[in-house]
Amino acid sequence: MNTHIPRILVVDDEPEIRRLVCEILEDEGYQVAAAEHAAAARELKKSQIPDLILLDIWMPDTDGITLLKEWVAEETLLCPVVMMSGHGSVEAAVEATRLGAYDFLEKPLSLAKLLLIVERALEAGNLQLENAGLKQQLVADIEPVGKSATVARLKDQLKRLAQHDARVLFVGEAGVGKEMYARYLHNNSAHRDGPFIDVAIGSISPENSAVEFFGKEDAGKVYPGLLERAHKGTLFLGEIGGMDKETQLRLLGALESSSFLRVGGSEAVRVDVRVVASTRIGLDEEVKAGRFRQDLYYLLNEVSLDIQALREHSEDVPALLSFYVDYFVSQDRLPFRKFSMAAQNFLRNYSWRGNVRELKNLVQRLMILGAGEDIELDEVKAALGSVIGDTAMSHSVPDFFNLPLKEARDHFEKAYLEYHFERTGGSVAKLSAAVGMERTHLYRKLHSLNIKL
Repeated sequence: MNTHIPRILVVDDEPEIRRLVCEILEDEGYQVAAAEHAAAARELKKSQIPDLILLDIWMPDTDGITLLKEWVAEETLLCPVVMMSGHGSVEAAVEATRLGAYDFLEKPLSLAKLLLIVERALEAGNLQLENAGLKQQLVADIEPVGKSATVARLKDQLKRLAQHDARVLFVGEAGVGKEMYARYLHNNSAHRDGPFIDVAIGSISPENSAVEFFGKEDAGKVYPGLLERAHKGTLFLGEIGGMDKETQLRLLGALESSSFLRVGGSEAVRVDVRVVASTRIGLDEEVKAGRFRQDLYYLLNEVSLDIQALREHSEDVPALLSFYVDYFVSQDRLPFRKFSMAAQNFLRNYSWRGNVRELKNLVQRLMILGAGEDIELDEVKAALGSVIGDTAMSHSVPDFFNLPLKEARDHFEKAYLEYHFERTGGSVAKLSAAVGMERTHLYRKLHSLNIKL
């Protein structure tokens, strides 16, 4: 699969706690390894290379605090570590966080709190990797692919815009690569050594947006928000038209003054961040309808760049097919396959309603489920559902029926939600009504399936 499944190491000397935590995390789709003492934890940490460690403080051989100190001394870039203890020791929690632990969980463990902290810790770990410049998973998406005049013109415009701090609004259909072009802008700018933080506006519930964007202060502890995390870098706001009115107002004030207050804070936080945004809907129409602030629209739209649909520069299709074959060979270790000339010619004339994202998904599907080095025209048509009058095809099952249950369910849910999201015009509120799911649960589901809104 294209999406990396996070690996979590659970270290606890109590068998029932280990079993319970492992089962909960595995049910959530994580890869989990368990260690009953420090010696086993050391070995598993080397062999598994976890993305997150849940570490008990009190263990018989070596306590968790000592083990944390050891790991911090060994690595300059240790994955997030969340400490666990049934003793409720405030001193131990303070010591652990001082040493570099991400957070602290008290036993008996709260299921909701466990899952929330795991999700946040993994996000923090990903951000840490980005800030350190370890962007292997993103490298392939940085350089726009294609030799057409359309792509060449966009790259030239972005290189010139990168020399200035003007805010850019990327306009285009879903799947055209607005985020990728924003990354290209960032990587050619003076902010290139800073973080690139990308957020899908539709995945943030209005109830949590203030904390998500501006952070919070609670009991002396600071939780940085998106603007603060993007300091000295770029903050990319995907599908900005879905932002609620209250957050629009607060963001307007933050952009005008380059400062803001954290939720619960009393001192202004100053940031140096370039904010760029994208939209698939006409923001000027949203302004006329009163759903988007005119002053924020003008602030974000200092320069507008139209990203053309793939069907408008179909001469780039062969290069994109070749690029994503190489991408999945290197990233997912999939066997190499190549498209026949007939298949390439057919795909050059295909409508690509999902644009580059649809092309990338097609290549991945053909490489995972297909066999043989050559990808022929019939296989491409079958994958696209384009074989008309083929009785065998009409009775065939969807590709995801051949996957394990959890992966098949994720495939179905993602396709189902993306289909209805397109039909409802990019509105999470309308999507919630269409699929019969309460908005808070829907936001979490969209985020877990990595659906870009």
